[in-house]
Amino acid sequence: MLVAVVSDTHGVNEYIKKVANVITEADILIHLGDNISDLDELKTKFTGKVYGVKGNCDFENSIPKELLIDIEGKKILITHGDRYNVKAGINSLYYSALEKKVDVALFGHSHIPLILEQDGVLFVNPGSPSLPRLNARTIAFLEVDKDKPVSAYLYEIRV
Repeated sequence: MLVAVVSDTHGVNEYIKKVANVITEADILIHLGDNISDLDELKTKFTGKVYGVKGNCDFENSIPKELLIDIEGKKILITHGDRYNVKAGINSLYYSALEKKVDVALFGHSHIPLILEQDGVLFVNPGSPSLPRLNARTIAFLEVDKDKPVSAYLYEIRV
C-alpha cells in the first residue's frame, strides 16, 4: 500500500497543485498539519482514504492534534510535532512512540525532512513542499505491506 505524507503546505497554491499531481497513485494521503485546509485542494485529484491532524498554524476545532491509525497491521502515529518540540530534536517524540508501541511516527513542523529508524520505530518528517528550510521542497511516501517492514522515501517537488 502506498501512503503519501505531506506537511507544512501553508496555503501556497503553486506547490499544493504540484503535490496534488504527484500523489494520485497513492492509496492513502496523510497531512501532518499547518494549513490542514489545503487538503481540500489536495483531494481534488485524489480518491483514496485521507487522514489529517492540525498543526500550530491550524485553528479548526474539529481536527485532532494527533491520531493513531492502523495500516496493513502497522501502528502509525500521526502528529504535527509542535507538542513534542521537534525543532529541538525528536527525543520527546521518540519516547512517546515507544510508549505507544508504534511502528511509524509521522511528524512535520520543522520543515526539514528526516527518515530515521530507531529501536524499531521509523520516524518520518516529509519536510515542506512550500516553505522548505535548508533543503529541497519535499513530501514523503511510505510503502506499507503486512509482511514487510515499512519503508519510506522522499520525493522532491520541482519548481
